[in-house]
Amino acid sequence: MATGGPGDDREQRPGMRPAAVIAAAVVVTLLSALLVGLAVLYFGGNPASTGQGAVPLPGASPTTATTSPAAPSPTKQVPAQPFAYQPLWPFASIAEAAAWQREYRDGGQQPWHLDAEETALSFTTGFLGFTEIDRVVARSIKGNEAWISVGYQSSEGPGSIAAVIHLVRIGQGDDAPWEVVGTQDSTLTLERPRYAARVTSPITVGGRITGVDESIRIDLRQAGTARPLGTSCCVAGGGEKQPWSVRVTFRGAEEGALTVVASTGGHVQDVERFAITAVRIG
Repeated sequence: MATGGPGDDREQRPGMRPAAVIAAAVVVTLLSALLVGLAVLYFGGNPASTGQGAVPLPGASPTTATTSPAAPSPTKQVPAQPFAYQPLWPFASIAEAAAWQREYRDGGQQPWHLDAEETALSFTTGFLGFTEIDRVVARSIKGNEAWISVGYQSSEGPGSIAAVIHLVRIGQGDDAPWEVVGTQDSTLTLERPRYAARVTSPITVGGRITGVDESIRIDLRQAGTARPLGTSCCVAGGGEKQPWSVRVTFRGAEEGALTVVASTGGHVQDVERFAITAVRIG
């Protein structure tokens, strides 16, 4: 009988399939073992230790993180950002503001530091001593900056504006306190000395004024002192944006910020308008 015909070939193929499947399975098993061995060598024994997926990518939802528990990472110390202005009051530095924050978090001390309006009024009536200017007439708060208009009761409207005090949050966190850094000047301006300039006695103080029969007084004040370190009174002024200037001597100043205060009044009350700027000693 002849062999190798079509009928014989069909009879042999079914018998060969199991052996081929077994051989293929053996090859796949060997390859899988080889790949696992390579993964162990490469990743140090635990593929999850690569941390992939443990921290969401920027813009991703935290829910996309891996469900495997991740080891806690140490808290990063965020460096304090430099303060863009010259601190004047009530804090002399970022460090002083941070010290208050710690006390406030522990026991709630002096919560008024978190209120821009109260800070502006305390600066006016307490630090400057302008007790007749006792109310907030207008306010504008945008993010970490505030412009608080302080003034006094007048016969015209709810109140007359004496100055617009500029405040900025100093330090970090939601409980960063407010700091007085200057004023937004209009009819009474302080243009000399330059803001945050380093000065020695005497200094030339000047600006522009709009008004009638004005009498401009200059006081140089520093935090921690009850009385001005230098005073000049008074410079006559008036007209429309007319320049004024005076030389002022001071003594007893310590290294740090010095507040230059220009004020005028005498029509309705002693102080009706004022402006401030900041300079540095040392």
